[in-house]
Amino acid sequence: MTEAHPARANTVGASTVGSNATGTGSAGTLSGTVALVTGASSGIGAATGRELARQGAAVALVARRKDRLERLVGEIEADGGRAIALAADLTEQEEAIGAVERAVAELGRLDTVVNNAGVMLLGPILDAPTSEWDRMISLNLQGLLYVSHAALPHLVAAAETGPREVADLVNISSVAGRRAMSMSGIYNLTKFGVNAFTEALRQEITARHVRVSVVEPGAVTTELTDHLRPEIREYARSAFAGVESLVAEDIADGVAYIVTRPRRVAINELLIRPTEQVR
Repeated sequence: MTEAHPARANTVGASTVGSNATGTGSAGTLSGTVALVTGASSGIGAATGRELARQGAAVALVARRKDRLERLVGEIEADGGRAIALAADLTEQEEAIGAVERAVAELGRLDTVVNNAGVMLLGPILDAPTSEWDRMISLNLQGLLYVSHAALPHLVAAAETGPREVADLVNISSVAGRRAMSMSGIYNLTKFGVNAFTEALRQEITARHVRVSVVEPGAVTTELTDHLRPEIREYARSAFAGVESLVAEDIADGVAYIVTRPRRVAINELLIRPTEQVR
């Protein structure tokens, strides 16, 4: 499962710069393209926004916490990049649509979407507060679907007319989308769903040079466990005691690798675990 755990060392992965779109061998970037990243106010989303901006993309940062987004915009602009902050609750379809449309209106196009927004609320199924289930299904599944549906026409257009002649939709899932575990049943359900949706959409749209990818992190030091009930939080953290967790930049590095591949290369699935993580 993708979780927050104290890391013994927060070593950031080096940025990966891919080949250019035509595969001629020179180092390519995302210059001239626009990326939208959800859940961008912290953790993997914030790290991904920074990394895609470093690769040359103009970045639309989407989350509910606009103050954090605006601070990240400032960081990116200070580093010479371009970014905008879009506050939205993606569980509301109109707000998800609005975020996509504002990104296109303000930045001119849309070439890359990273669906990162999500919540992990673990615990036993018996006697669970079903409000937690509703929150996970609303954000992890419906929010992702709303953004994807709104973005796909723009991604198709980008692949047809864009500078790289390819577009990318990257869904952040989890090892919990591959292996069901006790205390994780509804989180498993949402992440298995993300994996299934990603593969089905990939088959439908890949011939149009819209690449659809899923990234499955293992234990990552993020804010995810902050939302757990206290007794569940201790269980979640003890499950990976002694494991040096990944940091958000490790996952951002993987996303950058996916979206900077030459047009002919599609990375459909990327599983990233800490070296010491067994499950």
